[in-house]
Amino acid sequence: MFIWRTLRGEWQGIVVDPVRQLLRRGLPGMSLAFVAAFGVIFFHALAQRPAGASIVRHLGGVQGDLPLWLALLRTPISLYVPALDLPVWAGITQLFLAFALAELALGRVRTLVVAYATTLAGTLTVRVMLLIGPGCGGIGLRPEIGHVLDTGPSAAVVGLFTYLAVVRRAPIVFLLTGGSMVWESIVKPNLAGREHLVAVGAAIVMGLVHELRHRRPTVATLLPQFTADRPVRPEARCPSPH
Repeated sequence: MFIWRTLRGEWQGIVVDPVRQLLRRGLPGMSLAFVAAFGVIFFHALAQRPAGASIVRHLGGVQGDLPLWLALLRTPISLYVPALDLPVWAGITQLFLAFALAELALGRVRTLVVAYATTLAGTLTVRVMLLIGPGCGGIGLRPEIGHVLDTGPSAAVVGLFTYLAVVRRAPIVFLLTGGSMVWESIVKPNLAGREHLVAVGAAIVMGLVHELRHRRPTVATLLPQFTADRPVRPEARCPSPH
């Protein structure tokens, strides 16, 4: 049955394989998840006081109207700055799970690349929308949106889950992550919804590129097979003068 095979494949790729990696590597295999969770807890606790909130905003607050160099400087820290209007503990749980599964399934370097790239894609796309301005079929944004803080770590969470769904061929996980972001942007159109959609799109592109690079046969892989299948002709020799 197709649904059963799909569920079994997703359970194997998204849960069983990471758990095996965890048993083999131990807790250090989830170091990124612990760092991300503790970082969010630290910045959330710091932001509870007015002075601390100002520090958090200056360290990791990214807005569309910031100079580009400053936005790029703050983007890595923004991964640990939670949105103030969302329940922080639910966000920490999602963040920990996304980074833990990704690090165990993809490795530390690729997890960091996907998390940062999807977050940065949303941040840069918002700047383009602000340059376009209101109108243009609803793509552009009003100038006052440039004062709104970006999504923080949620874009990285959506990007990691989407990337995992693509490379592990998990359509159900993809619908629960990417599909929910599309629904969110329809029901409640806001800046966060747009950044989440951009993160989903960037993760899909990165996942497809990775699959093409690792599954497409190259000349180097086809050449030995081609030469092996060719019939071996007897070597031509010049007639002996005697």
